[in-house]
Amino acid sequence: MGKLFAILGDIHANLDALEVVLADCREQGVTDYLCTGDVVGYNACPHECLEIVRALNCPVVMGNHDHYVSSRQNLEDFNPHAAAVIEWTRKQLSEEEMCFLRSLPFVATKMGITLVHATMDNPEDFGYVFDHLQAEAHFSHQVTPLCFHGHTHCPMIYEKQLGAVYRIDAQDFKLPIGRKYFINVGSVGQPRDGDPRAAYVLYDPATRMVHFRRLEYDIAAAQARIREAGLPERLAQRLEVGQ
Repeated sequence: MGKLFAILGDIHANLDALEVVLADCREQGVTDYLCTGDVVGYNACPHECLEIVRALNCPVVMGNHDHYVSSRQNLEDFNPHAAAVIEWTRKQLSEEEMCFLRSLPFVATKMGITLVHATMDNPEDFGYVFDHLQAEAHFSHQVTPLCFHGHTHCPMIYEKQLGAVYRIDAQDFKLPIGRKYFINVGSVGQPRDGDPRAAYVLYDPATRMVHFRRLEYDIAAAQARIREAGLPERLAQRLEVGQ
């Protein structure tokens, strides 16, 4: 049996979305998992989602919310909604869980596949890539042919060939040999591309096929958890519109 990777990112403590995604992974025959970070933040189940991701025993890289929660960083300059969730999340996690988050690397590699939350150029600064020009800076640091990332919560493919970088809309895609790819896997727990369904990616190294998966989940249940926890209402509302 060959390998089939599931790449999950920006779970953001959304247990309802994560459970649906993992059920789909099992149905698809996934053998290995990779995580592009931000297991916590924004939603109301940080402990449960951390527990599940750790049980996958897979490479996980440091996301900005993983860093903000575990570093005790001062939040004065933060968006008030993000700061409120970070403060709340810090109170939900044990010291052992905080140590796990602090231990996450900014970059990881498995079987020739690179993982980063944001970009390979200064990964600890968590810069955003929304276009091919921003991807160009990343590619100058990408050594492997394939790198998966997240952070923007918007699925996307960036391709580098013959010195040029191209942006390709998220679609099932066979990766040609001899080019580099920087692929945003979207967000399990808080999509921002106008589609509220949970997003993740499958990668089959034998066929070099990338599949972008979108799944319905119980958004109302996730919203109820946010409200019950007393987190900002805006965080509940945005789930249903994918923004």
